[in-house]
Amino acid sequence: MFKELKEEIALIKEKDPAARSSIEIFFLYSGFKAIRSYRRAHKLYLKKHYFLARWISERARRRTGIEIHPGATIGKGLFIDHGTGVVIGETVEIGDNCLIYQGVTLGGTGKDKGKRHPTLGNNVMVGSGAKVLGPLYIGDNAKIASGAVVLSNVPANSTAVGVPARVVVRDGVKVNQLDQIHIPDPVSQELCKLNFRIDQLEKELKAKENN
Repeated sequence: MFKELKEEIALIKEKDPAARSSIEIFFLYSGFKAIRSYRRAHKLYLKKHYFLARWISERARRRTGIEIHPGATIGKGLFIDHGTGVVIGETVEIGDNCLIYQGVTLGGTGKDKGKRHPTLGNNVMVGSGAKVLGPLYIGDNAKIASGAVVLSNVPANSTAVGVPARVVVRDGVKVNQLDQIHIPDPVSQELCKLNFRIDQLEKELKAKENN
């Protein structure tokens, strides 16, 4: 246990330039406290002591502002930076060495049964305010931009942005470059479809009248 704590503190110092000492991280970092509480609650959850597990997780939520369901599966080296407003659902799976910022939700859509929440691979970064919803998969080394709403799988080594999120970088190469000016007008597109259909119907009507 002591070895694991040292490793997690070392990873936080590596990822957070504001971290000045191990003592500061141990006593003052809300994300570190939330993960420590989660580890205890998760062990109880696996032993089917569900009430005690939830009691620990709810106590941690009140103290840290971070809600982690004890049923979630979290690998080593998770760093929750700042952390206020983070929600991690029951069937979430998180790989090793991931980074999550404040306001992130790893949640469900309310439509799925069983596996309802996302799976994150290793070395995934989820920016502040992002929402990753449903039983989807975020590949290794992926980055989710701040404020993104992810509703489908994100490949490994990719960056996803927007609402709903789209992959804009994959393996270091830009894809689907965002054009903020030449955006299709959905209303205009529907009107064009209707006009085309009306023209077809008028031609068919004239053909029947001539016969």
